[in-house]
Amino acid sequence: MGTGPNTPLKGRGATFNPGNRFRRDTREAVDDGWTARSEGEVDDQELPPLKTTVTLQRSRTIIARNASPDIPFTQSINPYQGCEHGCVYCYARPTHAYLDLSPGLDFETKLFAKPDAAALLVAELAKPGYVCDSIAMGTNTDPYQPIEREWKITRQILEVLSACEHPVSIVTKSALVERDIDLLAPMAAKNLARVYVSITTLDRDLARTLEPRAAAPHRRLAAVKALSDAGIPVGVMTAPIIPQLTDKDLEAILDAASANGARYAGWTLVRLPHEVKDLFRDWLAQHYPLRAEHVMSVIQQMRGGRDNDPQFGSRMSGEGIFADLISRRFDIACQRLGLNRERAPMDISRFRPPRTEAQRAQLALF
Repeated sequence: MGTGPNTPLKGRGATFNPGNRFRRDTREAVDDGWTARSEGEVDDQELPPLKTTVTLQRSRTIIARNASPDIPFTQSINPYQGCEHGCVYCYARPTHAYLDLSPGLDFETKLFAKPDAAALLVAELAKPGYVCDSIAMGTNTDPYQPIEREWKITRQILEVLSACEHPVSIVTKSALVERDIDLLAPMAAKNLARVYVSITTLDRDLARTLEPRAAAPHRRLAAVKALSDAGIPVGVMTAPIIPQLTDKDLEAILDAASANGARYAGWTLVRLPHEVKDLFRDWLAQHYPLRAEHVMSVIQQMRGGRDNDPQFGSRMSGEGIFADLISRRFDIACQRLGLNRERAPMDISRFRPPRTEAQRAQLALF
């Protein structure tokens, strides 16, 4: 069977490349009749697998500021743009449209790395007017996605933050975070580091299609244990919750995470902004055709009749009886397991601004 535009591809979350919403023109593949076939022959040649490409992105700044009232951090760092994990529901997919690329397959195959991130961070932290506040990583794309093994940009950033005793929080779906325990454990001992592992489902088959290149659920739980055993405060994000698909695992995820040392937990409802809603609908049709209509019906009931609700506050958890039920289930489980009992703010008093190359050169004159 040939690979059509909406046929699932092995190892990829998106089933196609939706058009860029900023473009006025669109393109569509058609058969022009020049491909020679014998009468009655079926085209059974598959297209070559999509390969991941990485482009260097030269930035002027690396810390992004945030003023959203429903986000628990004021600044963040994203070492990469695009994410090879390929989570079909990822709310960051539409950012690829700003690069004149598709939020679909392009988002998970055409990646951008910021090799100057550590140097830019030193320059920004060294500014006289910089005010220390915890930096969040993993807020847009995963800082430990597969290309981090080669590029090590996340580790370079952590090395800067560790040297400056600057607090950091990390959200990831990758077990690669274990690599940096040697940096995170000493920081955690000074109340300067926390890690949250996102676990959407414990169903391996569902995870394989929903988040094709992220770590398997059991491997993420092992990472929770490794971090906890190293003395690093670790939490679990049961996020995003997809009603009638992953919500059944809510209590089981919290139970397993707590048993492996998690202290904190959080949840968010699936968000389907812009092109993500079309990608998600097509993914449902391909993988869960008998359940697709019901899943979208419940999502719309939690989103005021729409596929997505961008309003602050409600965008994270939804509204209505289904949202209330999930929230109540989460609260009861956390209370039973002792999660979120105390979560004091991280220590910002230890921060010591770094010296830039220019500053070190000036000091060498004396």
